[in-house]
Amino acid sequence: MNPAPATDVLVLHDGAAGNRRQALALAEAWGLPFDEHVLTPRAPWRWAAPRLLPGADRAFGPAFAERLANPPAVAVGCGRQAALATRLLRSHGAKAVQVLHPRLPTRHWDHVVLPAHDGVVGGNVLILNGSLNPIDDAWLERERAAHPHFAALPSPRVALLVGGPTEASDWDAKTLDSTCELLLRWRERDGGALLVACSRRTPRATRRQLKRALGERAIVWTSEADGSNPYAGMLAWADRVVVTPDSANLISEAAATGALMWIAHPRYTRGRLRGLIDTAIRDGRARALGPDAGAWPITPWRESARIAEVLRPWVIETLAARAQRESAASALESAATR
Repeated sequence: MNPAPATDVLVLHDGAAGNRRQALALAEAWGLPFDEHVLTPRAPWRWAAPRLLPGADRAFGPAFAERLANPPAVAVGCGRQAALATRLLRSHGAKAVQVLHPRLPTRHWDHVVLPAHDGVVGGNVLILNGSLNPIDDAWLERERAAHPHFAALPSPRVALLVGGPTEASDWDAKTLDSTCELLLRWRERDGGALLVACSRRTPRATRRQLKRALGERAIVWTSEADGSNPYAGMLAWADRVVVTPDSANLISEAAATGALMWIAHPRYTRGRLRGLIDTAIRDGRARALGPDAGAWPITPWRESARIAEVLRPWVIETLAARAQRESAASALESAATR
């Protein structure tokens, strides 16, 4: 078997949408060519990841073994399985960037990118607000162009982004009813349009509740049964965004837009996620949802671009060093064949 061709930057994830989105967001922000590798973790290694068990080089099958035989210059991974993959690639000569906490000492990677609400510090730790995502001005422009029908809706366009209750954020049906009632009062007072998008985690009962509560008075997307997912278009065209308090990704993506942002009922959220919400409110990027829908000055969170810019000199230096080594090796091989 021939080893896989070498690549400069390799993005690794387990296929989970959130992990893929964050890893790709960082690589894309560098503006450099990269390859993407979806990991296929095997037992018993996947159970222990990112801890090393004997034979860990076989943890992700033959395609990944080829990557180990000819590692990239820089490996970027997100999630627990990717943390094992980037750790293995680093042991074979790659430089490694891990997104999200690997639950091991960070010395096993060159750089670890963590949300501030994790409360972890270290010499190789880069801290960001929320999570990495691809949203910037160019992304918003592309999504507006891809969803032109939203432009015809009256302003203010209010997007309600709905996740789902979790152990750390136990809002309930009564909470959601009060959110819907408040947003309908906004629309009655201010005009405009109400847009609603559910996430993969939204319970079926919550989806039905949104249909009942808003009916003909809003554009409600609950699943593919309602057509293609309009989430990106809603986010791009929204003048105001309201987010349920259960998802760092939803909050972070809303915060990356230029829209005013409210977080519904943050008092229902605890722990690390509550720390993110408190930061967004304290910094003026968001407000707790209430009757007041007045504007205030905001600065979008563009954390992917900021983290990418911090790492860019290191990435460029790593790629240059690799090119220099390969050039020297090629010269030696050429000289040996003369």
